[in-house]
Amino acid sequence: MLRAIPDAFDRGKLAEVDGRLDVITADEHVDIRLAIESGSRAWGFPSPDSDYDCRFLFVRRAEDYLSPWQKRDVIETPLIDELDVNGWELGKALKLLLKGNAVVIEWLMSPIVYRGDVSFRDGMLASAQRHTDRVAIARHYLHLGERQRNTYFADHKHVALKKLFYSLRPAAALRWLRLHPDARIAPMHFPTLLDECEPPAEVQKIAGELIARKAVTRELGAGPLPDPIRVFIDAEFETAHQHFAKRPNRLSTEAKADAEAFFRTMLGERG
Repeated sequence: MLRAIPDAFDRGKLAEVDGRLDVITADEHVDIRLAIESGSRAWGFPSPDSDYDCRFLFVRRAEDYLSPWQKRDVIETPLIDELDVNGWELGKALKLLLKGNAVVIEWLMSPIVYRGDVSFRDGMLASAQRHTDRVAIARHYLHLGERQRNTYFADHKHVALKKLFYSLRPAAALRWLRLHPDARIAPMHFPTLLDECEPPAEVQKIAGELIARKAVTRELGAGPLPDPIRVFIDAEFETAHQHFAKRPNRLSTEAKADAEAFFRTMLGERG
C-alpha cells in the first residue's frame, strides 16, 4: 500500500485526515483507492497555515452502479480547522483524465500520499500516458493561468503576492510541455517544474525567494506583479495560444475501451 508523508507534517492533522477517510469509507460504503494531498503542500510552496487539501478517488459497491438511482460521483466534506477532504468517483475521474483534465492527473502524481494502491495509481497514470491529449492538457493550464492572471493581476494593483503562484505555475507547465514535445504530463512539484522548464534567471530567483519566504511566514504581503514574472507569464500564455492552437483529438475507441476495462477491473477487486 502507498503511504508517503513528509516528516514536517502535523501529526495531529494527519490523524484527522486518516480519521475522516475512515468515516467516509464506512458511511458511504466506498473503497478509497487513492488519497493524496493536492494543494500548496504537494506543489512545494506551502505556508505555515496552508490548508490540508486531501483529495481521493473512490469506487462504489457494484449494487450502487446497478441502481436506477445513481449516487453522486463526488463526496464532499466541510472545511473544518484547515482540513479540506473531498473525492471523485472512479468513472468521473477516468472521463476527466482522458479529456485532458490536469487536476486528476496531478492527483496521481502527488508526492504526498495518505493511502493508496500502487496498481490503481500506476494503471491510471499509464492510461494518461497512452491516451491523454497533450493539447487538451496544455489548454487546461492556459485557461487556468489566464483566469488567475485576469482575476488577480489584470489592473496592476497591489494584491497578495501568494496569488502569483497560481498564474506562474500554469505558465511554467505550458513552457515545460512546449520544451518536452514527446511528453504529456508536466511535473506537479513546482520547484521541479520550474527547474526543468528553464525560465529566465530573474524569474527563477524571484520564485525561489518567494517560496522560501512563504515557508516561514503566513503572509507574503502585497504588491504588483513583479515585471520579470509578468513578462514571463504573458509571453508563455501568448505562445501557448499559438503553439497549442489545434483542437484536441477526439477520444478514441481504444481509449474508451481501456478505461472501461480498468474500471471493471477495479470494480471486480472491490468485490
